[in-house]
Amino acid sequence: MVRSFENLREEEIKLLTKRLEEACSSSSSVNLSKLLMTLTNDIICRITLGRKYNIEEGGIDIKNLVMTSSGFFGKFFFGDFIPSLAWIDKINGVDGKMKDINNKLDCFLDSMVQEHVDADHKEPSDFIDMLLSIQNDKTKRFELDRSDIILILKDMFFSGTATTASQLEWTMTELMRHPECMKKLQDEINSISTHNLNVTEKEVEKMDYLHCVIKEGLRLHPSGPLLTRLSTEDVQLKGYDIAAGTQVIINAWALQRNPSIWGHDAEEYRPERHFGLNLDFNGTDSKFVPFGAGRRLCPGIGFSMVLSKLTLANLVKRFTWRLEVGPGGDDKPDLVEASGIDVCRKFPLIVFPSLVHA
Repeated sequence: MVRSFENLREEEIKLLTKRLEEACSSSSSVNLSKLLMTLTNDIICRITLGRKYNIEEGGIDIKNLVMTSSGFFGKFFFGDFIPSLAWIDKINGVDGKMKDINNKLDCFLDSMVQEHVDADHKEPSDFIDMLLSIQNDKTKRFELDRSDIILILKDMFFSGTATTASQLEWTMTELMRHPECMKKLQDEINSISTHNLNVTEKEVEKMDYLHCVIKEGLRLHPSGPLLTRLSTEDVQLKGYDIAAGTQVIINAWALQRNPSIWGHDAEEYRPERHFGLNLDFNGTDSKFVPFGAGRRLCPGIGFSMVLSKLTLANLVKRFTWRLEVGPGGDDKPDLVEASGIDVCRKFPLIVFPSLVHA
């Protein structure tokens, strides 16, 4: 299924590189964070809904709805900690804003489902068609109603847009802070992709250092730093009694920066540490869980990794990157994190791209 969307991914990445080439020709800066979010949103829209839906395409700004909704997950709610003070959340307008955004997203997705129902495609052409075919298959042991389909679609957008965009912007941030790593990656990409065209997915599969670069970015900057689980039975862990039904929060961010696990340089960006390490993000080792673990392991790992590698390979092969030097002479991007369910950069990554072969 992931491979079936190869042409779609390559088409959207070509559009991204074209926008960057235009910025190069005018020597202008670009908001790379925004471009990456647009890329992931457009790809998810095309796969899920069948076409793009954004302001430029004359539709709803679903990207902004998703980003605004994600931002609410990082806000402080009095009712979550002191139930008797939940009324404060209503007075300051947070509850109303959340309901408004949620209603807009629900209405939009409901209209998309209805549009697909009316079209009555004989063969599924996108994800909604697939869900509708499951809904109409009476041989299945489970049922999907309209609300189930809308919830699944919301999950696709929340899990497939901001997380991958955040992963890419943090990896580009770290590469720009470590030019020796950027050079090493660029050399590997050029040794495998020897033409002047965009890097292909088949070429990306041969790039070992690229894989290490992605893994190190995920280690230092997991998109979901806190993993929540609900214990299904009474357990005892290191002398603590955890009752069934207790919500447990696992700090993946701290685990992946723990010096006793990763060494004295655990806070440093060093992709080479992953060479020879039989450690991947499939959730089988608690030292490295950027995509979670167990039955709640992220089902979109394969899709996310293919898109991340292909995008990063093309960004590094085709362009060089610099920041505008600030008053203090610092030309490296900052590492300030925003709050929210997806921990992206607090400030957008504004950069000046230049063509490598210009």
